[in-house]
Amino acid sequence: MKARLEHLPLLNQSFLHYEINTPSFDAYWHYHPEYELTYIIKGKGKRLVGDSYENFTDGDLVLIGPNILHTWITNVKRKENCKAVVIQFSQAFILKLTSFPEMHQVNKMLNQSIVGLHFIKSKSNQLRAGICHINSLHSVQAIAHLLAILDMLSHERYKKLATKSYLPAKGELTEKRINKIFYYIQNGFAGKLSVGEAAKIIHLSESAFCKFFKRVSGKTFSDYVNEIRVSHACSLLTDSDKPIGIIACECGFENLAY
Repeated sequence: MKARLEHLPLLNQSFLHYEINTPSFDAYWHYHPEYELTYIIKGKGKRLVGDSYENFTDGDLVLIGPNILHTWITNVKRKENCKAVVIQFSQAFILKLTSFPEMHQVNKMLNQSIVGLHFIKSKSNQLRAGICHINSLHSVQAIAHLLAILDMLSHERYKKLATKSYLPAKGELTEKRINKIFYYIQNGFAGKLSVGEAAKIIHLSESAFCKFFKRVSGKTFSDYVNEIRVSHACSLLTDSDKPIGIIACECGFENLAY
């Protein structure tokens, strides 16, 4: 997957809100300087935010801060289309609205979203209904509704996604290098992956590569690969009747003891 800097068309409007209705969520590894709130109405697969790699399903709700790499990937075929509501707003826009003392809780949440926040499912059907309703609003009504959504979110339980040691890729060379490695891992985790081969891809020595990968992803190469393999194995254990031995092989584990 190649990460792309996404330029949002914020012309003649303060923020974006729209619905995605598509057969699948394809791997589109990207980032942008705006905040993004994504609510998955229907969909199932893998969610990548920074160095976090987790399963997602219907009802997934995530707030992503500026410039953090992210994507949702559908890995299970469904008869129904995948649907999501996305709200995107700039730092300059939201700072004007959250400069009051009453917005302290919202500001705290926005500051923590720099690593991505996953909102744990709760009984707040009003919140999720409100997110879907924003697409029917315009102008001042939409802005007021966004503030209400952020206020409700700030009182919900959430967990941080990317680790504290995660650093967004900076610079064109760093971006190109880490995307080549992520692509290598994502497409080859079912087979043999090696530090040596990964280092060759971006023309580094093994020791230099290990330092580079740890600095950018916050994890060692082997830990990152194993997390992806385990996550994929969990999906297969949940969604198929395959024996554990077969699943282990399909996920790149050569030894059944794993």
